Amino acid sequence: MAFKNSLSVCTPLECESVGEMLASMKRAEAEGADLAELRLDSLSFSHDSEVEKLIKHRTLPSIVSFRLKTSGISSNRDRKNTCLQLLRLAFDLNVEFVEMDYEVASEDVMAEYVYNRSNTKLIVSSYVNVLDVEKITDLAPVFTMLSHCQMPLIALAVGSRGLISQLLGPKFGGVLVYGSLSDKAVPGMPTLLSLRQVYKLEYINADTKVFGLISNPVGHSKGPILHNPAFRHTGYNGIYVPMQVDDVKEFFWTYTSSDFAGFSVGIPHKEAAVGCCDEVHPLAKSIGAVNTIVRRPTDGKLVGYNTDCDASISAIEDALTERRITQKGVVEASPLAGKTLVLIGAGGAGRALAFGAKSRGARVIIFNRDYERARALAKAVSGEALPYESLDRFRPENGMILANASAIGMEPNSDQSPVSKEALKAYELVFDAVYTPRNTRLLQEAKEVGAVVVSGVEMFIRQALGQFRLFTGGLAPEAFMRKLVLEQF
Repeated sequence: MAFKNSLSVCTPLECESVGEMLASMKRAEAEGADLAELRLDSLSFSHDSEVEKLIKHRTLPSIVSFRLKTSGISSNRDRKNTCLQLLRLAFDLNVEFVEMDYEVASEDVMAEYVYNRSNTKLIVSSYVNVLDVEKITDLAPVFTMLSHCQMPLIALAVGSRGLISQLLGPKFGGVLVYGSLSDKAVPGMPTLLSLRQVYKLEYINADTKVFGLISNPVGHSKGPILHNPAFRHTGYNGIYVPMQVDDVKEFFWTYTSSDFAGFSVGIPHKEAAVGCCDEVHPLAKSIGAVNTIVRRPTDGKLVGYNTDCDASISAIEDALTERRITQKGVVEASPLAGKTLVLIGAGGAGRALAFGAKSRGARVIIFNRDYERARALAKAVSGEALPYESLDRFRPENGMILANASAIGMEPNSDQSPVSKEALKAYELVFDAVYTPRNTRLLQEAKEVGAVVVSGVEMFIRQALGQFRLFTGGLAPEAFMRKLVLEQF
């Protein structure tokens, strides 16, 4: 059974029975795995012949491993003896790879197998606490090790912040990437399907530019399924990855290489990220929030932009214009001029909406759980801030515009809505910046009472087009990207 020398994708299999592990291996093969790691320490078996059956009937090239620290065997001595016995069996059966802890590889009784093995390749492993990452900045030494190691190195950092250790490993010299089965998600590990269908790491090399979403949480992001295919469609050598960041300043202090070329900025970092930029575009500076940062190739400086503003306002304007053309046959300079826009949320997205609405001549009323934040934003746009608790009762007129720039209604809390259905009757149009799910409860109820609705998906598409142009310095394939998003959402 041959094994490729190029980048390979491996699925670790932890199962209670041999039958379950064989079945899981077939699923892994169907989902795109190149090889499987058979975690023998997870198995319950009564005789070595069951393990022999597993190895002989494997359907993928395999790494046979036995982790001493996670084995269910209570006695340390029995655990080590079982480990040695099973790994010797794997050598005898000429499995493609045997992985053993450093302390096991150092055992005298294993010397004969280690030095006289025929077809089996040996992986010596060391599991250290630093690779159970608490912060994404802990991964910088991993990339340094991969870049400078003089022999093939496999690096795996666990935990949700460790995801990029797999996605970016090949760029820095990694020879193997781990991916999970679609129905057995592992924190910090991409699924096999995402590796094969979204990231396509076989295209990654040392010259690949890294882009990503800086956010917390980051699991909801659809950016990877949009930007990665768009990079390939245009022939741009880039990869876009989710980056769960806790401290945005520490992140930029750590990742200073030109390899990290651009970033989308999400919740809750859009305002704090302004202070991390060397230069800020005038619009973003006036808003006080950036959603895009590009590392300028000529001097490495970080330049901040805001594509949220035009994306959200133009989506609202186009929906209103379409309605007015249908009703009156005329188009005003801006359908927002003279309208009352009720804004929920005073964070980065809320600020973009507030400044955009003000520039179009709208009266802006802001509601936010933190009233002081709402008041500060209202002052900046010559608007008005009101207590969040009075949102449902605020109905001074009909035909208003409602814009939700908060996270209320985002998965997994998709049963929530910031406004009651009855209160929605006062609005001509309702916009929701939340795009997961595409059709939020707020939009569903707004449509039921007769309002025009604009999904956050439309804003997402438009701001992503703006970001793509800034990332690549070229045109964005709008039709391709729009089709991709609408198919995926």
